[in-house]
Amino acid sequence: MSDRGYPDAVADEFPPPPTAFTDREDRRIEVRPYEGDPAARESLVEMYDAFDPADRAQGIPPGGEERIREWLDAILADDCYNVIAWCDDAAAGHATLVPDGDAYELAIFVHQEYQRAGIGTHLIRGLLGHGQANGVEKVWLTVERWNRAAVSLYKKIGFETSDAESFELEMGLRLRADGETAAEGDASATPDESDADE
Repeated sequence: MSDRGYPDAVADEFPPPPTAFTDREDRRIEVRPYEGDPAARESLVEMYDAFDPADRAQGIPPGGEERIREWLDAILADDCYNVIAWCDDAAAGHATLVPDGDAYELAIFVHQEYQRAGIGTHLIRGLLGHGQANGVEKVWLTVERWNRAAVSLYKKIGFETSDAESFELEMGLRLRADGETAAEGDASATPDESDADE
């Protein structure tokens, strides 16, 4: 168990995937949960292998196909929650919740060809909806403090800064009250889908 801080207030309900929308570049995007499909896994390998090294943060995603595959083995495990943003048959983005004690760590990646088109907002909302539907109570993440677009996105979604002691900000979000079941938390309103992302 960690001593991370989380907001007292529970976040609004997020839409669970699958969801679909048209991004700012007029592309149809679908956000779907990852359910162990080998073809979807290979699409993620391709996306991460083509990922711009300048967009890597905190050493992830790793470089090189072998390291990418090892990393995906860890974050696509049965105890993790994953969603993929699809543009036709190509993976445009991926977000994951990885268990960490009594909470889950969030990581989100949008391929450089799909950034600044609103995909990140839908991807993170879909991931949080997937987490809520599966009883996830608390989520945390770290973000480099200079990444103002990402920090702004996380704040719009409801994350609050819990630690600002280093060059990274640690932010937390409460998806459910401690011990609340998925059925008990379904009365909240769905948040506005029009927010911009990085």
